[in-house]
Amino acid sequence: MVIKGKAHRFGDDVNTDYIISGRYKFKTLDMNELGRHVMEDLDPEFYERLEKGDFLVAGKNFGCGSSREQAPLALKAAGVACVLAESFARIYFRNSINNGLHALVCDTSGIADGDQLEIDLESGTIGDVTTGAEIDSGPLPGVMRGILSEGGLVEYIKKYGGLVAEREGE
Repeated sequence: MVIKGKAHRFGDDVNTDYIISGRYKFKTLDMNELGRHVMEDLDPEFYERLEKGDFLVAGKNFGCGSSREQAPLALKAAGVACVLAESFARIYFRNSINNGLHALVCDTSGIADGDQLEIDLESGTIGDVTTGAEIDSGPLPGVMRGILSEGGLVEYIKKYGGLVAEREGE
């Protein structure tokens, strides 16, 4: 599966409170409402520029801080199709996969704000259409691809009755 969108660039150490501020998580559990406020402490106009299917591109240690599960859920609700970063906080990365938001580890140093990207989720290759560069993130393990293809861990377990380390064909 190939997904296409525009890169929205952020730096290193983007914590979960920057992704979705704690001041909103106590007001509502409506992910669509939370999605309208993603990244606003770093970029107040982010949501207005974001188009469904765009990508968030960051540096090192994306999703650090609290284990706030609302962070990937709000990004997904806002329309972010994938987060690309040089590294992720471990709990954020797992929360992303479990909630059906693609997260890929790769060298993001050559991706600029506004670049058009094409990501082949099966092979883990990222094509920067703007610059012509190709970046390799490597494919995610089969079980993670399976969880993402079902929209998250809950839907995966509903469909398959549990976790399967590697299903045939993945």
